[in-house]
Amino acid sequence: MHRFANPARFTRLADVILPWCFLATVGLLGAGLYLGLFASPPDYQQGETVRIMYVHVPAAWMAMFVYVVIAGASAVALIWRHPLAHIAAKSAAPMGAAFTFLALATGSLWGKPMWGTWWVWDARLTSVLILFFIYLGYIALHNAFEDAARGQRAAAILALVGVVNIPIIKFSVDWWNTLHQPASVTRLDAPAVDPSMLWPLLIMAVGYKVFFVTLLLLRMKSELLTARVRALSLQGAAAG
Repeated sequence: MHRFANPARFTRLADVILPWCFLATVGLLGAGLYLGLFASPPDYQQGETVRIMYVHVPAAWMAMFVYVVIAGASAVALIWRHPLAHIAAKSAAPMGAAFTFLALATGSLWGKPMWGTWWVWDARLTSVLILFFIYLGYIALHNAFEDAARGQRAAAILALVGVVNIPIIKFSVDWWNTLHQPASVTRLDAPAVDPSMLWPLLIMAVGYKVFFVTLLLLRMKSELLTARVRALSLQGAAAG
């Protein structure tokens, strides 16, 4: 991976990948939304309300996935000091926070007609809320120090400590009694979701991931350009 540590090489690679990611994002999310909102049948118990699932469930998956990406990039940055690892983690954090907020908001909208309340302090909801606060803490730490290197290191340590919350979110429905149902898509025997609902859900999940990759590459390119401009400004000030 150190082959891509050079910003110019990474930028060239990103420029090749980005158009394909953009097209895949538009196609997958467009197809997933159409199938989920119009083509799939209503649930026999939840009725039309089940369509929130096609936005809520992939957002919840992405909230955890993005955090694992941040933790992995932070570990790479701390252990191998890969130059782009901190940039990748910093660029991913606002998107992870946005996915987590979307999961919480749509979950609340889904919970009101299903459970009769907007919010309950069960294990799954509480652990996802904690994840949202960890995201906010990570973003704040990056900007809390005048020395950027200290902020990067502090945020990376927080990311590695906070990763313990991911298995708690994942297995909370198995370890405690919650209003959330157990895993129905990732079961070892067979998914408990009808294929007419499963396929739109999986298409949306892949679309979310490609969308994340697209925005991640764009944000990393922006961070590299900002760093380049800052360096040139400092050089100009020193020369003057």
